[in-house]
Amino acid sequence: MTGFLIVDKPEGITSFAAVAKVRRICGEKKAGHCGTLDPMATGVLPIMLGGATRFLDFLPDGRKRYIAEMRLGVTTDTLDITGNVTSEKSVSVTPEEVFANAENFKGDIMQVPPMFSAIKKDGIRMYDLARRGVEVERDPRPATIYELIVSHKGNNDYIVEVECSKGTYVRTLIDDIGQALGTGAVMLSLRRTKSSGFEIKNAVTFEELEKAVENGTLDQLVHSVDEVMDAYPTAFVSAGQAQRFSNGGSLNLDRIKDCKVDGLYRVYSPEGSFLGLGTADTQLGALKMTRLYIRR
Repeated sequence: MTGFLIVDKPEGITSFAAVAKVRRICGEKKAGHCGTLDPMATGVLPIMLGGATRFLDFLPDGRKRYIAEMRLGVTTDTLDITGNVTSEKSVSVTPEEVFANAENFKGDIMQVPPMFSAIKKDGIRMYDLARRGVEVERDPRPATIYELIVSHKGNNDYIVEVECSKGTYVRTLIDDIGQALGTGAVMLSLRRTKSSGFEIKNAVTFEELEKAVENGTLDQLVHSVDEVMDAYPTAFVSAGQAQRFSNGGSLNLDRIKDCKVDGLYRVYSPEGSFLGLGTADTQLGALKMTRLYIRR
């Protein structure tokens, strides 16, 4: 089976473990996930099955949405509630001050990745170094906060809704907000509601997945590769061109009706079969094969 399966990851397991469970349930040997979720986080985890793994780098929608819970007055070494407490302070700021402060984090920002992250330093995962008590310097990375809504839940607790660019750390955002307020802050929970263009309404639980396998309706839950790539325009080619494209050859743009501007295209045979992604280069006058669609 080839395509994308959208799982609602439960709390308490890693993204890697979620993929392993999908493999067992579906009987699919080749699978991988798009965008890591920490064990404490829940929500949208797109999983690529079979040949879909070849298209990870071409997912068109990099925006993600999250709902998190923030508590002021506490910090931990992991920046979330699962870590060891590193400071506790009394909180005197008002909700209005919190809301106003959050406005400063909208738009393009720089973030220092947390030590407890999957980023590698000299080939070693940061979280492995952190567990050994080793802290290393991390370079700030750009992130974009497209939308940030903070609401008061009660006492020192707040709900944070954020739409952000790929690679944004919500717990770092919450920690930065706490530092700016002078109180410190920690993330209590995190739920991803959108990733790679898929929303939580598209996601299925492991129980629903198992039931679909039992009922023989698994294919109804799998999103095809060309469906996921639908942000790219289409280009239909002749039978001869389809053969050449499938062999890795470039095609003459003058002979392709739909390719008028540079960029990625979904390429289809005359019968409507998805062949893969091609890159149009109007200067060279060619449609170059970028990624072939292989079912297995």
